[in-house]
Amino acid sequence: MFDRLACLTVSLLWLLTACSKSTDTPTSGPAKPVATYAAVARGKIDIEGGLLTLSMPREGTIARVAVHEGDRVKQGQLLAALDTEPATLAVDGAQAQLEQAQAQLKLLDIQQPVAKQRAQRLTAAVAAGAGDGQSADDAREASAQLEAGRVAADAAVRMASQKLAEARYELKQRNLLAPFDADVVQVSAQPGASVSPSSGPLFTLLPEKPRIVRAELNESFVGVIQPGMHADVVADSGPGAVQWSAHVLRIGQVYGPATLENDPQIRANARTVECVLAFDQPQDLRIGQRVIVRFGTPKAPAAVTPKD
Repeated sequence: MFDRLACLTVSLLWLLTACSKSTDTPTSGPAKPVATYAAVARGKIDIEGGLLTLSMPREGTIARVAVHEGDRVKQGQLLAALDTEPATLAVDGAQAQLEQAQAQLKLLDIQQPVAKQRAQRLTAAVAAGAGDGQSADDAREASAQLEAGRVAADAAVRMASQKLAEARYELKQRNLLAPFDADVVQVSAQPGASVSPSSGPLFTLLPEKPRIVRAELNESFVGVIQPGMHADVVADSGPGAVQWSAHVLRIGQVYGPATLENDPQIRANARTVECVLAFDQPQDLRIGQRVIVRFGTPKAPAAVTPKD
């Protein structure tokens, strides 16, 4: 009996000691308030118009590739050139036709005034009774024919000039030029390859334009976000990522699926609207980089006073 009472006493003392320690142990303070935003959305870095893909405007054999991947090109710089011999021959032929038409017109310019003057003299002689009427009629007919021939020759000169311009234009189309300043992202052209406009893109260019953010704004936040609203853009690469300041440029008018959501179930059911943002300071970010967009100025919620 005494042993049992002793064990019970020890047990009670241990429980009282444990309760005393748990009561005396200080509890952790209230959780630190977390900043809240008007909305949060996933987005990616892009430029207005996106990447530009170029193909050769004419069919032919590539004679030269003038740039490589990673190069920076200026507007009007040569990217690739086709074999120009067929186009050069066409230009030479059109030039010869133009010169022939110009020579014919020059000859008629000499003959027509002479024929016209002869017809006038014969007509005057017939009127004075000193000439042959038939000769005068023949002279007038010859003058009219030369005048008509001159009009036709003038039209032939204009047509030959047009054909020469077309041939020269086609010669220029054998060269593919950079439409603006850009970085060469991808090159799929090789000298000796046969290409055509339907062969697909040969060059992918990244234009030198300001970076923007295309965010997928959930339909529940569409009425909250307005153009000009401030936003913080954070790289979607975990904690400690770099943050950039931006503002809303425009909000789309068309609903679409969520393409940037990682969860396939959410991606299948969510409806989003594209929201385009511009950085407050120019940023040199990679196209396609995923980011998190936090709209509005962060506000810290009021701290909750712990109850006694």
